[in-house]
Amino acid sequence: MEPVSVVDYHTAGEPFRIVTDGGPVVDGSTVAERRLTAQSSAAVDAVRQLLVNEPRGHADMYGCFVVPPDDAGAHFGVLFWHKDGYSTACGHGTIALGVWAVESGLVPAVPDGETEVVIDVPSGRVVARVTCAGGRVVGAAFENVPSYVLARSVPVAGVVADISFGGAFYASLPAASVGLTVTPDCHADLIAIGRQIKHALNDTAIHPTDPRLNGLYGTILYDDLGPLHQRNVTVFADGQVDRSPCGSGTSARLALLHADGRMPPGAVLVHESIVGTTFRGRILADTPTGVLSEVSGTAHRTGTATFTLDPHDSLGTGFTLR
Repeated sequence: MEPVSVVDYHTAGEPFRIVTDGGPVVDGSTVAERRLTAQSSAAVDAVRQLLVNEPRGHADMYGCFVVPPDDAGAHFGVLFWHKDGYSTACGHGTIALGVWAVESGLVPAVPDGETEVVIDVPSGRVVARVTCAGGRVVGAAFENVPSYVLARSVPVAGVVADISFGGAFYASLPAASVGLTVTPDCHADLIAIGRQIKHALNDTAIHPTDPRLNGLYGTILYDDLGPLHQRNVTVFADGQVDRSPCGSGTSARLALLHADGRMPPGAVLVHESIVGTTFRGRILADTPTGVLSEVSGTAHRTGTATFTLDPHDSLGTGFTLR
């Protein structure tokens, strides 16, 4: 395997590793097709494993391959990956990619004001809006694909959950309904119930038009802290924990709150994470296919690296230990 160079960011505490050189060529005419290729290609997946597994990564690592866009209307495309495979959406990653595109000069930015970075992801086309002041990035947000409610009060694990879509499908339920709070001391128990619910409801999350988007991506357990103020933890894939308030999950929560009549025009959801970081979400428009939402936060670069694989290393592309 050739050396692979990356730049690492975090968005509200959640890691995001961007491959900048040495990444695999992933065939396909669209980003959605390239995701299927990546899932079935041992050569492509070996690079994901190298970057996400220990000793180069960890069980909660997240990252992406930058790929060509679907057409000239976007600046680039992206394949999101985690320890268990490839996701259909990633809000915190979209924010990080917007900041990276501006800071790296890939997308020319105005020194004072907002610059749009258009990105094709497996669930559709999203827009990162990066705000600069004095030539420095001071904030970022992303406009997601339409989000909508799929099902309400679905029985699972002795409680009920709501299922909604924000680029990926999520099951939402109050943490109190399973006797927990969204705090670090409940971390292990939140993972256990989140995994149980995710696997139990996985086959119930069916996309109405694109079967490539089927499947429940994660479980959102939340605490109500006040009017339009919630703290959540998203347990996704197979027990992976989002340190941020979860970008696409925030869109999925906004769809539910909008359906409940709790998001009037101009309202903002303050969405906290298990580590105390914050996203802010709002509804931009209501469309026949769902609500258009914007989620804002911050992303910061944490470092760069070039990873190699010694052909004599018996650990190969690594391991996962949780």
